[in-house]
Amino acid sequence: MVIDHLGIAVKSVEDGIQHWEKLFGYHQDTEIIVNTRQQTKVVFLTKENSLSIKLVEPTSQSSPLYDFVRRGGGFHHIGFKCDNLNDELGRLKEYDLKDLRIMTLPEPGEAFENELLAFIVTKQKLNIELIDTDKRTGKIYDPE
Repeated sequence: MVIDHLGIAVKSVEDGIQHWEKLFGYHQDTEIIVNTRQQTKVVFLTKENSLSIKLVEPTSQSSPLYDFVRRGGGFHHIGFKCDNLNDELGRLKEYDLKDLRIMTLPEPGEAFENELLAFIVTKQKLNIELIDTDKRTGKIYDPE
């Protein structure tokens, strides 16, 4: 597995885009996507020779991120890309449940052109998103 992106929970993806562009030189890489399953808005940002940033904004009080963002938000998850999501989850299931917990079994990810994703939590309380695709819904940035 390799790190694909860092997920940052924000009150507003629009404000977050401006913040990351101005302070860190990132560019908006995708359109803002509405994730109906998680009740969020998502956008990817990119910068040459750097990890992608995924900004995530809750769209309702029912969103799993709502309380976290209400308390200030911030770093939410590390996105890891693996060769095969189901194989990787099978490997991870062999670990003691004290080391990790599978939070979301594979489900379509609207920000990844409905390719499958899953979430786990490590014993250090890190949220990990697992994907096995390079696809991004609404890709708009072309560095050329």
